[in-house]
Amino acid sequence: MGIGKSRQLPVSSGGRRYLLPCLLLTLLGVAGRTTDASAGAPEPLQTTLRSYYDYVGKVESRNQEALSKGAFLWIDELPEPSRTSAYAKLKQGGVVMKRIGKDEVEGAAKLSGGMIHDWEGAIFIPGVKLERVLSILKDYNKHSMYYGPDVESAKIETRDGDHFRVYMRFRRKKIVTVVLNTEQDVRYFRDSPTREHSRSSAVRIREVANPGTKEEKEKSPDEENGFLWQMETWWRMEERDGGVYVQNEAVTLTRDIPAGLGWLIGPFVTSIPKETLEFSMNATREAVLGQGQR
Repeated sequence: MGIGKSRQLPVSSGGRRYLLPCLLLTLLGVAGRTTDASAGAPEPLQTTLRSYYDYVGKVESRNQEALSKGAFLWIDELPEPSRTSAYAKLKQGGVVMKRIGKDEVEGAAKLSGGMIHDWEGAIFIPGVKLERVLSILKDYNKHSMYYGPDVESAKIETRDGDHFRVYMRFRRKKIVTVVLNTEQDVRYFRDSPTREHSRSSAVRIREVANPGTKEEKEKSPDEENGFLWQMETWWRMEERDGGVYVQNEAVTLTRDIPAGLGWLIGPFVTSIPKETLEFSMNATREAVLGQGQR
């Protein structure tokens, strides 16, 4: 399976079954212009993809179990005093982050031919209702305004109720700049009057060469650098304590770090996943609170 092709995995939610494309982001995105010094990385090996899909399947099972009979928010599973400390940080406007999986390769789980990055974050937005948060998250046509400059452009391609097909262009810079065109399949599910969750799969990702110029074009799989091969995200929102808690887990697959290019590629593939998720959480809070002020 090459990049841009989709793989269907059965996913159940609320007693119903759906087929969600299981590919790669992130909001967990990366984006921008690349340099030849980054060394091209052709599309991932089949063994790499199989390992990634297996990992995503386990994350999906864990999330479904938590939705059906576990803690809705992962911070509620923390032992004391960590739980109290986490809630205090959220109430003070902070982002609570945690890395999931084996602690290898500077925050990534290394596998044959690539690396899996699995980060989870949570925020609290005071004085708002669940519907206000959802109105921001579902307003994809304005995501470049809410989540810029990481999201350079966005638009809803199709919508059927709470099922969206969305185009997003991401831009991220860390020594090198990467721009990505993505298509994402997103579904929202109402769990209760005060709870909702969503599931997003990037069904197509293409790195862009010479973005913003007459020579702009999408790179072929053999020309891409492997900064973002796959991305899956899980959101949960709960209204309580006078506001809304928002939780997001993002799992991405990137290239590994070739010998001799760690100084160039290492900072991008190891730090961008965490930094992008943290940025997205803060941007969500700011967008929701800003909406309330208009």
